[in-house]
Parts: sequence; structure tokens; C-alpha cells
Amino acid sequence: MGEAYFYHLTRNAVDVTLATLLNRSLAQAWRVVVRGGDAGRLEWLDERLWQGDGFLPHGLAGGPHDARQPILLTTGAGESRDCLMAVDGAEVAPDEVATMKRTCILFDGTDGDAVSRARVQWKALTDAGCAARYWSEESGKWEEKASKNVAE
Repeated sequence: MGEAYFYHLTRNAVDVTLATLLNRSLAQAWRVVVRGGDAGRLEWLDERLWQGDGFLPHGLAGGPHDARQPILLTTGAGESRDCLMAVDGAEVAPDEVATMKRTCILFDGTDGDAVSRARVQWKALTDAGCAARYWSEESGKWEEKASKNVAE
């Protein structure tokens, strides 16, 4: 069973943190789905990921080679993937956490609505028995601040 990692963004924008996490996932040879709630926002992320440092092989869902993409940006499900990264309040179900090696939920710590949605999601997932870890970059480096249902 996988774990859900909640990333409370206060210093870096979602595209910067996402690129870092995607690089780490690819280093693990994981296939990743990035789920967002808005197709226009995913198009923006697509552009940002192409413009970043290094090469992140990815594509927007709906293309001819979706199944072959190491990283797929979509508003839908992430079939046959190792890792799910949810941005901009995209929902994640407990059964998805269970089937992934890792689930990452990134949220903007300067947006009160985003923080509230993340708290609701944390409660829903941990109440369903999912292992979860909460990470904050508030101090200038990523630190784990809380965990629940995690085997130590």
C-alpha cells in the first residue's frame, strides 16, 4: 500500500516543486500521472515543464501516445501508473493511494481555500486508513511535520 505525501508550498510555486518531484520520480523509474482540476491550468503546467531546467518527458492527456508517456498531465484517472501527483485541489480517492507507490498532493499554503481543501483531503484519506505524511517548506527546507497511519 502506498502513502500520500502532502506538500504545503510556501516558498516555491507549484511548477517548481512539481518539476523537482517529477525528476525524483523518474529517477525511481516511476510512471507518473499529474492530475489537475482545470485543463487550461494543465496546459500552463505543460508549457512550464518544457521550459524548465533539464528534460522532463511528458504529455497532455488526449494525445496519440498517452500510454507511452512517462509523465501524463490529465484531469482524469491515472491508469497503470506508479505515482499520482495532484495539484490545484484535484481529488484523490483512498483506493488510488492504495494502488500507487506514492501519491503527492501539492497545495498553495498562501491560499486559504487550498489549505482548507488539503485539510479535508488529509482527514478523508487518513480516516480511510491511508498512510499520510505532511511536508512543509516553511523553514526554507522540506521538513516532515506530521504523519498518520505510517508504519515506523
